[in-house]
Formats: sequence, C-alpha cells, structure tokens
Amino acid sequence: MSAAPRLPRPLDEAGGRAGEGAHAVVGHLARGGVDVTHGPILYLEGVTVSFDGFKALDNLSLAVDDGELRCIIGPNGAGKTTMMDCITGKTRPDSGTVFFGSTIDLIRMTEAQIANIGIGRKFQRPTVFETLSVFENMELALKTAKGPYASVRAKLDSEQLDRIEQALVQVNLRDAVWCTAGVLSHGQKQWLEIGMLLVQQPRLILLDEPVAGMTDAEAERTAELCLSLEGSHSLLVVEHDMEFVSRIARTVTVLHEGSVLAEGSMDKVRGDPQVIEVYLGR
Repeated sequence: MSAAPRLPRPLDEAGGRAGEGAHAVVGHLARGGVDVTHGPILYLEGVTVSFDGFKALDNLSLAVDDGELRCIIGPNGAGKTTMMDCITGKTRPDSGTVFFGSTIDLIRMTEAQIANIGIGRKFQRPTVFETLSVFENMELALKTAKGPYASVRAKLDSEQLDRIEQALVQVNLRDAVWCTAGVLSHGQKQWLEIGMLLVQQPRLILLDEPVAGMTDAEAERTAELCLSLEGSHSLLVVEHDMEFVSRIARTVTVLHEGSVLAEGSMDKVRGDPQVIEVYLGR
C-alpha cells in the first residue's frame, strides 16, 4: 500500500514540527464560546414565518442539546428548509425566538456573524470549488482573511495544517488531498463540503439531505461520519432517506405544515398514526 500524500508542514524555530498542541486548542475552542449551562445549544420557540400569506413555519418550537445528533423529517413543504434558514440568518421570523446557547440571539445577527460564532451549514447540492484541489478547498474554508493581499501573503501555520489533516481523515479524503475536486464522486464532494465545515470548528452543523444522490456504500460511510461527529459537535440532519435516518437517529423530529407533528425515537415516530398518515404512509 502506498503512503498517504504529505501535506506541507512548517518547521518551528527548533527545527521540529510545530503545533503539537493543536488538538488541545481545538478541544478548548469546542468547549468555549457558547453558554449551554442552563439549557440546549439550539432553542427555537414560537417561530412563525409567512410568505405571501402562506405559513412556512407556524409557531415552531424545537430544542437541541449540546453534542446531540437530531434528525428532522417530514413531507415536502413541511418547513424544514425555512427552519434552517431561520437558524442561519437567511430568513427573519415574523415572530418567535431563535437562540444559540442561553445568550446568543440569532435573530439579531447577520448570516456572516452566525457562521463566525460556530454554526455551519451544508446545503443539499455540494458547493465546492471544482477546479481546485481538495487541499485548496479546505484551505479556503479556514477562518482567515480572504482579501487579495492576504490570499497572496498568507501561509498556513502548523495548527491550521493539523486541523485540515484531521478533517480530511474524518471525511475519508486523506488520500485524495491533491486530487482536483471536480474528479471526485458525488459522495466525495459531499464529504469534502462537510470537511470544509469541520475546519471552521463549528459547534453546530446543519446538514441538508447529506446522502441525496449517493451510492449505498457512500451513504453507509456518511452515516459512520455523522455518528463519529456526535458529541464533539451538535448536528441537525434533514433527510428523506429513512434507512439512513434509522441508522443514525437518536431523536427524530417530524415537521408538518410548519410545526412539530411528533418527536421521539425512530420506532416511536414510525408507529405514530399521524406520521404514517402525512408522511411515512405516502
């Protein structure tokens, strides 16, 4: 078996490899910044959003615990995307509250501010830079200055390289680090985009239909990836593939007409007559 391709590694002043404490730094950042001592990491209460008289969300309330992996299911038009838009600042609710931890009011923040405080989102269709390498995509995703001068002058330090390498291992792309992103399979592009989120060290990750269009093997690997992130990150996963949801779900929330229809284990929601009628029975 050939050795994995090497990432460029800066030397410290003593000539050794710098950044040995990177994992400790990452762990410290993951624990700080968001107050979850008195409640969940994400809390929506009474959120209502209307578009031309149609209520996309209708008094929606939802709470996600720190480190939890929560799955959101429901028929098309149930409000899943609008809910994620409200969390990330793309859509402002007509009423209600959206809090990140106990003190951070997301409604008062811009999309960029929300991303910078530790909320990352992956849309259904992968949005990677296909003409760049996997490594270059990861490099661009880092929280660094992106101006023309900074882009020319910037050099990654050892901690940043450690962060990229760790994320590449997590998303199973370590051996593809110098491949052009455009030649990756659909599933690999999805993993790359998740990796681009991971290097930003989010506390909360929103995944929109992460296995759509994947092969069975890719979906299986994505399930393993989601489960590996549980605990170190909080995940909110919107998905229609019930086999995938069954594999990863601890708690499932079912949305219908902009509100929570049912919530609980997969077995519980599968047996709910209302859920069967409006979604699973279709």
